[in-house]
Amino acid sequence: MAVKQFQTESKRILDLMINSIYTHKEIFLRELISNASDAIDKLYYKSLNEGITGLSRDDFKIALEINKDERKLTITDNGIGMTEEELDNNLGVIAKSGSLNFKQNNEKNEEIDIIGQFGVGFYSAFMVADKITVLSKAYGAEKAFMWESEGAEGYEITEADKDSHGTVITLHIKDNTEEENYDEYLEQYRIQGLVKKYSDYIRYPVTLDMERVRPMEKENPEDKTEYEHYTENVTLNSMVPIWKKRKSEVSDEDYNNFYKEKFMDWEDPLRVIYTATEGNATYNALLFIPAKAPMDYYTREYEKGLQLYASGVMIMEKCADLLPDHFSFVKGLVDSQDLSLNISREMLQHDRQLKLISSRLEKKIASELKSMLTNDREKYEQFFDAFGLQLKFGMYSDYGIHKDVLKDLVMFYSSTEKKPVTLAEYVSRMKPEQKSIYYVCGENVDRMASLPQTEAVAAKGYEILYLTAEVDEFALKTLGVYEEKDFKNISSDELDLETEEEKAEAEKKLEESKDLLEGMKEALDGRVVAVKISNRLTKHPVCLSSEGQITLEMEKVFARMPQAAAGGEVKAQRVLELNPNHPVFEVLTGLYENDKDKLKAYAELLYDQAVLIEGLPVDDPVAFSNRICDLMK
Repeated sequence: MAVKQFQTESKRILDLMINSIYTHKEIFLRELISNASDAIDKLYYKSLNEGITGLSRDDFKIALEINKDERKLTITDNGIGMTEEELDNNLGVIAKSGSLNFKQNNEKNEEIDIIGQFGVGFYSAFMVADKITVLSKAYGAEKAFMWESEGAEGYEITEADKDSHGTVITLHIKDNTEEENYDEYLEQYRIQGLVKKYSDYIRYPVTLDMERVRPMEKENPEDKTEYEHYTENVTLNSMVPIWKKRKSEVSDEDYNNFYKEKFMDWEDPLRVIYTATEGNATYNALLFIPAKAPMDYYTREYEKGLQLYASGVMIMEKCADLLPDHFSFVKGLVDSQDLSLNISREMLQHDRQLKLISSRLEKKIASELKSMLTNDREKYEQFFDAFGLQLKFGMYSDYGIHKDVLKDLVMFYSSTEKKPVTLAEYVSRMKPEQKSIYYVCGENVDRMASLPQTEAVAAKGYEILYLTAEVDEFALKTLGVYEEKDFKNISSDELDLETEEEKAEAEKKLEESKDLLEGMKEALDGRVVAVKISNRLTKHPVCLSSEGQITLEMEKVFARMPQAAAGGEVKAQRVLELNPNHPVFEVLTGLYENDKDKLKAYAELLYDQAVLIEGLPVDDPVAFSNRICDLMK
């Protein structure tokens, strides 16, 4: 029979598929096994619809065979097979799918779950093979036919002999090149690994004759042990995914073992989340909350994403679009029949269904975390210690669009409870007259507790949240309010803690000390925007606060960013606050009247003292040291 030419610009399209569509050559086996599974499905559904007897689902299988000497890899199925016309139409016309036609002609049968849709997966085999033969006999037909091709130049179809229905695909594996090692596709361990990775949940057995070694039986126990080689037919795939089994059939230990094996963790997950939905988007999802963050979790190298399956066949190792960044710690998988795949099955179109699944998963994860927080506080605190920082980043990122999802999941250390608490718990303990949620930022809890700024808030008996992470204050500012309560940094210039009497007394003091404060501001020469009488200090003589949206802690964070080294510094508007009831204040008043030069030295010394208390570097350490020595003399 003469060589036939591929239709539809065959050479260009076939070259495109081999070199461009598929990123990884190894997926050819996934495609061929999926096609074999489809062929079996077609025969199985045909038998159901037409009442054909003598066919049992247990008899169906997909057999793999490796012949290293002849460099052949064979995939055999006992499915519906193809006639000469079907071989010509399905394999001779690139991008025509027999599976898609079958599915369209049987739309009323909702049980049909055919994997192949685009008709190009078969040709991925040319990435590893320089010749492909397809021997097929249609169910009920008398004759079998052989389709042969060595690539884009064309193909031949000839009559052949085959005893039973089904299809045998033989790949003649390419010889190695300097760039590519094709021998790996003739190694049983490699083929076994590919089936486990991509086709573990094909619903029919995928078998391979595996070479084994075992000790030979000995007549005399003292004889040296000798070994013999033998061949064992092994089923490589699990067939039924754990997420498709009834819950009564799966134990907690089963889920934990699946997680540890699948996602390379040595610890059990903190929580297992299973969800299945039908309707606008039909899918099964099996998710896991890890007990600890991976070593690279808070680095750029970490890749988020869920494994994505289409009808049990893995098509993506990490589908990032299924997880929002704030839940990037979640491991797991999604199996769906409804996603629109492009022709390589390697990438997803960004369609409505994908976004719908992602949105539903986000809500489900948030709900499960809230449940853990409510019902298993110890486990939640373990989770938050590992991944709480990511939730706070989530509140701040993307202009705060996720803040309402996350606001009840974040925790901050409490001055009164001496442990992390939620915002809801803080608000539930607020005093009747308390108007705001108070917080302070710093490197550690002990240091923050000793800050002079805490004195007035603590004196009122108000709880303070200690913020130790750089993102904490940004997250709270993004949230803005919680349960109609605003957030106030105790280092900000306006705390509004005084009674009316205290405010009147402060106004009087301010008026009396107006000239002194202005003189100290001039002495500090632009380092502060104001010098004020403090309404927050009881024991300490001085402290720093800030005006405007940029706080002192934010200034520290910005100073550590790369743009700061390039001259892009962001500075808070600093305010020096003085305690009018401290003995130092009386000294300053006297100096203003009698010794302006010494007042300048005291003002600079007090300013540097306040800067050091705040954890900021002094402008000139040598000058600071000299001023102390001068006063000591």
